[in-house]
Amino acid sequence: MDASTLLTFLFLCFCKMVLATENHGSDYCYKIEPATMTGIIIGDVALTVLVVIVVYHCASQRRKRREEAEKVYMNVRANCKA
Repeated sequence: MDASTLLTFLFLCFCKMVLATENHGSDYCYKIEPATMTGIIIGDVALTVLVVIVVYHCASQRRKRREEAEKVYMNVRANCKA
């Protein structure tokens, strides 16, 4: 997802929040305070960043192990030819 799509999505969400807070006459809607919404968004972003970091770390460890295994295999083949 590129930056313009993300910004458009966030803008539409913000507009939806503004419209929802303007309808004070609706009794069937649950009112969420802006601080609560901000906390939810910050928590979501923090959790997403944490997941990205963990996936990156696991993928880099796997890549390193594979490269080390290939080095060992190439050394064994070179020693067998001599």
